[in-house]
Amino acid sequence: MNRIRELLVDLYGCRSDLDNTEFLSTILKTAANKMKSTVIKTISHKFSPTGITVILILAETHISIHTWPEHRYAALDIFICNEEIDPEIGWRIIEKALKPSSFKIHKLTREVI
Repeated sequence: MNRIRELLVDLYGCRSDLDNTEFLSTILKTAANKMKSTVIKTISHKFSPTGITVILILAETHISIHTWPEHRYAALDIFICNEEIDPEIGWRIIEKALKPSSFKIHKLTREVI
């Protein structure tokens, strides 16, 4: 049986630049590398007037972030289907970089038979 783990995180009061595509892409790639996951592709979109979505497609599923800079809010999803990869490692990298004043984490575990 395989366990698929997912962290859904709401980040409030972020003190880092949530409207910088390069910055956010770099953070997510750093998190993926620290987790020892394999980045297949990076997709990003900058909204007008503000806001960004960055998605890293991983060999082990994905990491995505959606930002609302005007509210200093970001929604993060770290979805990993390899039991040897710990999504908490990636979360700690992202938390440190975005500097939220608070956050709420929803942890999901799915089991594939």
